[in-house]
Amino acid sequence: MTSTDVRKDAEDSGPSGYAAARLRLLQEGARSGPPRRSALSELTDEWLAGLFGAAGEGLRGVSLIAVGGYGRGELSPRSDLDLVLLHDGSDSGAVAALADRIWYPVWDLGLALDHSVRTPAEARKTAGEDLKVQLGLLDARHLAGDLGLTAGLRTAVLADWRNQAPKRLPELQELCAERAERQGELQYLLEPDLKEARGGLRDATALRAVAASWLADAPREGLDDARRRLLDVRDALHLTTGRATDRLALQEQDQVAAELGLLDADTLLRQVYEAARVISYASDVTWREVGRVLRSRSVRPRLRAMLGGGKPVAERSPLAEGVVEQDGEVVLARAARPDRDPVLPLRAAAAAAQAGLPLSLHAVRRMAAGVRPLPTPWPAEAREQLVTLLGSGQPTIEVWEALEAEGLITRMLPDWERVRCRPQRNAVHIWTVDRHLIETAVRASEFTRRVHRPDLLLVAALLHDIGKGWPGDHSVAGEIIARDVAGRIGFDRDDVAVLAALVRHHLLLVDTATRRDLEDPATVRAVAEAVGSQGTLELLHALTEADALATGPAAWSTWRGSLVADLVKRVAAVLAGDEPDEPEAAAPTAEQERLAIEAIATGGPVLSLRAQTEAPSEEQPSGDPEPLGVELVIAVPDQPGVLPAVAGILAMHRLTVRTAELRTLALPDGVEGSVLLLNWRVAAQYGSLPQAARLRADLVRALDGSLDIAGRLAERDAAYPRRRGVVAPPPRVTVAPAASRHATVIEVRAQDAPALLFRIGAALEDAEVRVRSAHVSTLGANAVDAFYVTDGKDAPLASGDAAAVARKLEEMLRA
Repeated sequence: MTSTDVRKDAEDSGPSGYAAARLRLLQEGARSGPPRRSALSELTDEWLAGLFGAAGEGLRGVSLIAVGGYGRGELSPRSDLDLVLLHDGSDSGAVAALADRIWYPVWDLGLALDHSVRTPAEARKTAGEDLKVQLGLLDARHLAGDLGLTAGLRTAVLADWRNQAPKRLPELQELCAERAERQGELQYLLEPDLKEARGGLRDATALRAVAASWLADAPREGLDDARRRLLDVRDALHLTTGRATDRLALQEQDQVAAELGLLDADTLLRQVYEAARVISYASDVTWREVGRVLRSRSVRPRLRAMLGGGKPVAERSPLAEGVVEQDGEVVLARAARPDRDPVLPLRAAAAAAQAGLPLSLHAVRRMAAGVRPLPTPWPAEAREQLVTLLGSGQPTIEVWEALEAEGLITRMLPDWERVRCRPQRNAVHIWTVDRHLIETAVRASEFTRRVHRPDLLLVAALLHDIGKGWPGDHSVAGEIIARDVAGRIGFDRDDVAVLAALVRHHLLLVDTATRRDLEDPATVRAVAEAVGSQGTLELLHALTEADALATGPAAWSTWRGSLVADLVKRVAAVLAGDEPDEPEAAAPTAEQERLAIEAIATGGPVLSLRAQTEAPSEEQPSGDPEPLGVELVIAVPDQPGVLPAVAGILAMHRLTVRTAELRTLALPDGVEGSVLLLNWRVAAQYGSLPQAARLRADLVRALDGSLDIAGRLAERDAAYPRRRGVVAPPPRVTVAPAASRHATVIEVRAQDAPALLFRIGAALEDAEVRVRSAHVSTLGANAVDAFYVTDGKDAPLASGDAAAVARKLEEMLRA
C-alpha cells in the first residue's frame, strides 16, 4: 500500500473505509517494522482528521492531538489510540458534541481508546499532578484543527518539564524502580512483558523523557535499534494472537518467531534479551548521570561561596595503575594509555568492583575503542585481575555488565558469545546462562575462605556452564572449552586439568546425593574415581553449592546441602584410603519400631505425621527456621502395591512428595512377620494438611482394593482441566549402569505432575519388580527420580529385564 493509497482510502472518513485499508495494510507481508507502524499511524491520522473535519466544521479554538506511542507515530496492530481533544474553553457544548462524533466511530471499530477533553490550562495542571500524563504529552503531535493551540501546549509542556526536572526526574526514577520490582527484568524472564518489565518499552520512553529535560542524556549507541526490535516483536505478537497484549507467553513464542522470520523461539528470546540489556544498561548510566547532576547542583552554590565563586575541581583518587575514582565513578587516569596497556580493562574492572563503584561509560568506551588484545597466554597480572574481579562479590555484576555492553568480555573470552543472553527453558533457572555464570562466581566468592585454591574455584564458577549452546551434554562440551580457556588465561597444566574436571563434574555431587543410595559402596567409589583427589573434591563441593544457590530457590535447601555434605564426607574417606563398608540394615528408631510392631499387631498400615524444620541458614539472616514440610512415616505389613497405594493417596490429598524412602524393616527378636517402612517428606500444594486418621483410612481402602485411586484421580483431572502451557520435552527412563551391586537403578526424568509417582509406582508393580528404595527429587517443573529395584529373589534385574522395564515405564509416561 503506497502513501497515495493511504490518502485515497482515508478520503472515506467512515469506519468501513478505514477498517478495510487498515486490514490490507496489516496483511501486507512485504511491509513490517517501522515502515508499517508509520503507515498505520499515517492512515489513522488521515481518518481521524477526516472525522474531525466533518464534525467540527466552522468550530474554532479546537485541535485534536495524538499523545504517547501514537504521538510518536508508532502504532502497533493492536495499540491504543491516545488522543486529546484540546479546546480554548469558549464553547464547551460544541466541543462535547465533537468529541462524541470522534470517539464513537473509534469504539465502533473495536479499537482501544484512551481519550480526554481539556483546555491547555487543564492539560498542564493534570500533567503537573500525574507524571504519566506528562510523559504522554511530551510526545504530543498535531492531527487536526487549530495548529497554534497545539503548538502552544507543546511549548508550555516542554518548558514545564524542563523547569520541574530536578523534582520530576527522581519521581520518574522511583516509578521505574517500582515497575521493575513488580514486573522483573525483561532480559531474564521466560514470559516477559515487553512494555512493563525493566529494560522494556516503558524504560525506553523514560529515557526519551530524561533527554527532553536537558538535564542528562542516555547513551544513544544501539538504543534506537533495541527499541525498534522490541516494537517489532510486539507487532508480531499482536498479529499472531489478535490481541492487544505485551506479554510474550511461552506458547506463542514459536509463532512470533516465525512471523519475524527467525529460526526458533530461543533465537527470538535472545534478541529480546539483547535489546532489553541495551535499554537496561542505558537506564543505569542515565539515572546515575541524573543523580550526579542533581547532587552537583545542590553542592555547587555552597562550594562557590566557600571558594569565592570559582568553579570547583572534581577530586580524583587513585585506585590502581591508570585508574582513579572521580565523582563516584571509576575513570581512567589522564596518563592511562589503553593502546599500550592490554591489562587495563581487567585492572579497571577489578578496581571498580573492589571499591564497589560503577565503571564510567566514557572509560569503558575509551578502552573498547583503543585497547590492544591480550597476548596468549595471558600475563600473570591479567589472570590475577580477573580472579580479583570475580571474587569481589555483588559489585562484580554491574562492572561485568559494563564491560559486556561495549563488547570487551567477548573480546577477552570469545567463547562467551555462545552463552551471552542465552535463555534457559527451565523453571528452576531464574537467569540467562551468562548471568547465571556471573551469579555463581558471586556466590563462590563467599566460599573462598574454605578452599585452598580460591582462584580455581572462581574461574570454575565462571566456566562451569560454558558448554551450553553446544550440541550434547553441556558438561562434556564445557570440559573441552574450559581446557582451552584455562590454557589461554595462563594456568599451568595441572591447574587446567583441575578446572576441566570441575566443569565436567559440576553436577556430580548434587545428582548423586539426591538420586543415589549413599549407603551403597558402589555409589561412593564411583564419585571418588571421578573426582580423583581431595583438593578437587573440596573445590567441587564449594562449586556445587555456589551453582545451586545461583540457580534459584528451588535448587538448594539445607536438606539438599546436608545430603551433599554427607556424600563429600564419605568420598573424602575413600580418597584418604578407607574403603566404604558394605551396607547393613539400618537399626530402626524407637518410633519406627513402635509403628512396625503396631502394624504387625493390627494387620494394617500405621502412620505418623510430624512437621519438620531446620535451623536457619546463611540465606535466612532473619533467624527463622527453614520449613522442610512434614515427615510422613508409614509402617505396613509387607504386601504388593504399597508404593502406588501410598503415592496415590497423597496425590488425592494434594500432597507433594519431596523425598521418598521405602525399605523392609528388621523387627525385634520374637516378632514374626515383615514390615515395609516408608519414610517420606511431603508438603501441601495449597491449603492445610489432611488429618493422619483420614490418610490412614484411605490407605486401608486403597490396599484392600475398595478405593479406586486411578478412577478418583481421573475424575478430578476431568473436572479441573489443566491450562495450556509450554510443551514439555518427552520423559526419559534409563537404567544407570553399575550404580549398585545390590539393586538395579532405574532413573526417571519427566515433567512433574500430580500423581506422577503413583503412575510410576503402579507401572513398576505391574512389571513385578520390588522397589527397594526411591529417591525423589523435584526441581521446578522437572521430576528426577531414581528407583532401586530388585527381582523376586531380592537380586538386581538381568540386563535385558531391566531394559524392558525401563522401556515399558517410558511408554507409559509418554501415553
